[in-house]
Amino acid sequence: MDFGFNEQQELFRQAIRDFARREVEPIARQCDERQEYPLPLFPKMGELGYLGVKFSPQYGGSQAGLVSGAIMAEELSYASPGIFLGVYVHVYLALSALAAFGSEAQKEAYLRPGVAGRRIGAWAFAEPDAGSDPAGMKTRAVRDGNSFSINGSKILITNGDIADFLVVTTVTSPGQGLRGLSLIIVDRDSPGFSARRLPTLGMRAAHTAELSFQECRVPADHLLGEEDTGFSNAMRTLTEGRVIAAAFALGLGRAAFDRSLEFAKQRVAFGQPIGKFQGIQWLLSDMATRLEAARLLTYQAAWRADQGLPYITESSMAKLFASETATEVAKTAVLIHGGAGFMMEHDIQRFYRDCMVLEIGEGTSHIQRNTIAHQLGL
Repeated sequence: MDFGFNEQQELFRQAIRDFARREVEPIARQCDERQEYPLPLFPKMGELGYLGVKFSPQYGGSQAGLVSGAIMAEELSYASPGIFLGVYVHVYLALSALAAFGSEAQKEAYLRPGVAGRRIGAWAFAEPDAGSDPAGMKTRAVRDGNSFSINGSKILITNGDIADFLVVTTVTSPGQGLRGLSLIIVDRDSPGFSARRLPTLGMRAAHTAELSFQECRVPADHLLGEEDTGFSNAMRTLTEGRVIAAAFALGLGRAAFDRSLEFAKQRVAFGQPIGKFQGIQWLLSDMATRLEAARLLTYQAAWRADQGLPYITESSMAKLFASETATEVAKTAVLIHGGAGFMMEHDIQRFYRDCMVLEIGEGTSHIQRNTIAHQLGL
């Protein structure tokens, strides 16, 4: 069995790694401390073709596949989890939904400029009372002639206050539960729409927002896909997104591990580098083993997707294991660094603050376990 990348994928890995080290890593700490997103990164990535890695050449993409997408996620999150979060939501949620379900007019208006980095997208799914329970959504869209009137709110929306457009999950057929949801594109300047940025523990370079829709008027042709198919369309988008989320966690975990390994070789205590102590060696060995297992799960799921094979179970397994591994690795990294790991001047504390959201977004660990159990026939 061949577990390696092909030549094209290896070249892509080196190119995106060089880009991340040149354009992302040097500003990662500053963006976190200032809680600012580097918006010029979007057109830079668009110009180099990175935002279009999964999309058709017809819209400016390269259609390189999910393995290449996972490579990009791993390398960019290694450089800065917070900065990559904004890219992830733009590409693998907002643009992915447009590519899969959008009309030709919608793709020209949103997908093409999104791939070029000229327009930024957001994915507005979670609500204050309906995080893991989409059947409990309350944001309502009522058709009124040639438009929809939207009322409600969304919470924890990445890019919410910087996006040019949002893909919003709404209730269009009340009383129908999951069968009554629809996806609607909302422009940032739509009357009745507002966004408020929320302070967060981690991923502070990214922008997380609360959204409000008060008689928000949106043209009827902004319906994405068919009416009342929003839940199934969202789940299709999220299944692919979970593979990228797993690669996201893998990159964060790798960054925390690499810094810990280097620290263990340099930090001297009791007359020798702490990496010479068996206790530290065991910690690093466990970290390396879990990361390798997460890597195999992640790229297996991505490979299956590229081969057109079922990968719902594999994507949930990868996301579950990789996100929990990232948390465990980041926590252990703090312990290995000792007091230095608790200081804001070191990157380790940033990885520790960033990691937990990966167990929450894209379906919590509990939801992933439910999905896996369902796929097992339980």
